[in-house]
Amino acid sequence: MPAQNQTPLISSPAQPPGWVRIVVIGRNWKLTLARIVVLVITCVIVFPFVLLPVRVEGISMLPTYSNGSVNFVNRLAYLWHEPRRGDVVGIRLSDPSIMWPSIMYLKRIIGLPGETVAFENGVVLINGQALEEPYEKYSCDWNLPPVKLGPTEYFVVGDNRSMPAEFHVFGKVERDHIVGKAIL
Repeated sequence: MPAQNQTPLISSPAQPPGWVRIVVIGRNWKLTLARIVVLVITCVIVFPFVLLPVRVEGISMLPTYSNGSVNFVNRLAYLWHEPRRGDVVGIRLSDPSIMWPSIMYLKRIIGLPGETVAFENGVVLINGQALEEPYEKYSCDWNLPPVKLGPTEYFVVGDNRSMPAEFHVFGKVERDHIVGKAIL
């Protein structure tokens, strides 16, 4: 049998296929680097100053927000208008002059400045009139005396009112403690 011309297999250094370079880096590495820089700068600006991440701990906002979920509070939501009834807001417990709030609550606004808020057999009364609350899924039997709100005060409470009022954090909040509106 005649010998066939055989060439030895020479292994070259392994290079990723061309599609890997295109997907990960892109065709133009300078453009990809510029995109990464813009993305990082945007995240550094947006998250601390505009969208503040908040982890929900507890069941006071069920069923709207579940325990352990992470949501965002939009700090720019109230630049053009004041908070409104029904808004879920992030409330800072610490001094409002501190840039980075360490503890915040997510609560729903039910009372606006100048109003009187009361609970009668689980029904919220605003200036003596029953408040319709479609977001409240669990009934309650709270009875709380009327609270008159000042010109810069809001009344906030969680959506899950099935637990006793003693175990809830709610009540008057000054406007400067409201950080922003929660994003659903």
